[in-house]
Amino acid sequence: MSNESPSHERKSPEPEEKLERRRSTQDEPEKAEKTSSKRTENDEKDRRRPKDDKKNGRSGDSQRHHERDRKRKDRSRSRTRSRSPKRSKRDRKEDKADQDEEDGEIRDTTPPVVEKPRELTARELERQRVIEEELKSGRLDEDCDEPVWSMKKAQAEKKSRTCPYLDTIDRSVLDFDFEKQCSVSLSHQNVYACMVCGKYFQGRGTNTHAYTHALETDHHVFLNLQTLKFYCLPDNYEVVDPSLEDIKYVLKPTYTKEMIAAIDQQARMVRAYDDSTYFPGVVGLNNIKANDYCNVILHALSAVRPLRNWFLNEKNYLAIKRPPGDKLTLLPQRFGELIRKLWNPRALRTHVSPHEMLQAVVVCSKKRFQFIKQNDAHEFLAFLLDTLHRALNGKEDRQTIISKTFRGRMREYSRKVIPAEDTEEDRYIKERMPEYQPTIKETPFNFLTLDLPAAPLYRDVQLQNIIPQVPLSTLLEKFDGRTEKEYRTYNDNIMKRYELLKLPEFLIISYKRFQKNQWFVEKNPTIVNFPIANVDLYECLAPDVRAEHTYTTYDLVANVVHEGTFEDGNYRIQIVHQGSGKWFELEDLHVKDMLPQMIVLAESYIQIWRLNKEKTRDERQDDDGETPMESS
Repeated sequence: MSNESPSHERKSPEPEEKLERRRSTQDEPEKAEKTSSKRTENDEKDRRRPKDDKKNGRSGDSQRHHERDRKRKDRSRSRTRSRSPKRSKRDRKEDKADQDEEDGEIRDTTPPVVEKPRELTARELERQRVIEEELKSGRLDEDCDEPVWSMKKAQAEKKSRTCPYLDTIDRSVLDFDFEKQCSVSLSHQNVYACMVCGKYFQGRGTNTHAYTHALETDHHVFLNLQTLKFYCLPDNYEVVDPSLEDIKYVLKPTYTKEMIAAIDQQARMVRAYDDSTYFPGVVGLNNIKANDYCNVILHALSAVRPLRNWFLNEKNYLAIKRPPGDKLTLLPQRFGELIRKLWNPRALRTHVSPHEMLQAVVVCSKKRFQFIKQNDAHEFLAFLLDTLHRALNGKEDRQTIISKTFRGRMREYSRKVIPAEDTEEDRYIKERMPEYQPTIKETPFNFLTLDLPAAPLYRDVQLQNIIPQVPLSTLLEKFDGRTEKEYRTYNDNIMKRYELLKLPEFLIISYKRFQKNQWFVEKNPTIVNFPIANVDLYECLAPDVRAEHTYTTYDLVANVVHEGTFEDGNYRIQIVHQGSGKWFELEDLHVKDMLPQMIVLAESYIQIWRLNKEKTRDERQDDDGETPMESS
């Protein structure tokens, strides 16, 4: 037998060190292969399980139960992962940080550059000082910077003096003359004005139009048009800053007794926000379409001193009580608001829009006077004075500022004319009838209507129309108590003559230029010659009341002029500024100064005269050496 062993027996075993080294080098890939092989084996088992179940005789119900249990376990695992998102996110951050450190990423450990703080302005320093004083005194809470996120907190109206959006306010687009209603919902309740674009929106809650506008357009500062409070939206806190007082004053001008007393002493022009200069009270009125006949009357009444001073004080007419639902309540408020804006010494611009006043006129007149159709200024003046008197609870025996300023009294003599075709016997019988006896009655008046002479029908030799001229003294003979004028009615002819019993403080004279017939309205172009001062009405007073009147001379305050035809003509007004003594002509938005000598050249329609109480009639005669009516 041979001594050689088999081949597998002849191989000598490897040393243990080599085996350990080989295991260590193959350790990691073997682990990865094992994990991957385990996954594949599990997948293969899952795929083979249905086949094995069929081979082993398992039913389909048990197979479905097994699949259902497996899906339920998978869903439970996903729920446990989703219940702790914060923890998983934190774990991912830590893993990423560890991975960056393992990869050897170099991080920037240099400290950030600290910017130098800017220097505070004088206004910010003053504001900071006020806040510190309030914190020390306990008037301001330290948590005032806490945002307001609910309407319940918004009702607390936490005030802030450090609103960062005040520089976004654009005063050039602000216009408070229009109707206070929301531009989206057309509601008049709880209306706010955007200080960036000037539009009106309702509310400031989370579902209101103002809140939505603030989010969509990035406009933040709003003004409540009723309470005059500023708010920042959508944060919904009240803004308190002294730089906003000029906007409040433009929306609602207020006047003290000292300011009202010093208005007529203002001899210098003031400057508006748009860098234009103007005299308070001498500003243009916007012509919306055809409301120039209203503008001249509003300007004329604003030049009447006692009426203006009474309406400048809002307390005089806010406490007046009217029946519930009465439309006349609105007219005095709108008229007073317009007067306050016309005489505003701190306006944003040199014109005012009478939009709200005209809307009140349309409502109170039942659409008789509108701003889209031309009308008669004399009829509008009569309506406005009568309606204001009734709206202020005035009656025949109860005076108001209207009646105290414009109302006078006259005596009227009237008799019925016997027809010329009657016989002597009929004339004798009618002279003894009561209806043909002369009657005397006393009536109040708000203005005097003067009749112009008829215009010529034919042209002169040079084929030009002659424009007649008549002095004012001739027209005033109607009220001297001796001159009679015939008034024709449908059945009778009546002769009347007048004389004055009481002179008002401000006398309104209207010239009868328009005469209506069946086809059109005819205008009389006669020019009236009159002095602008020192017009005496002593001869128009009744002899039994002349001793009661110490002052009988008048000075012109306002002169309304009409040019063109009745349908296509236009109105303008000439008024005097009491402080400077200058005359101005206003036509809608256009304002220009003029010479007093040019006033008598226009076709005057309505005039307002002021009773001069500086000198009596005798003192004027002694100074001038002539009658007041002749001096010009």
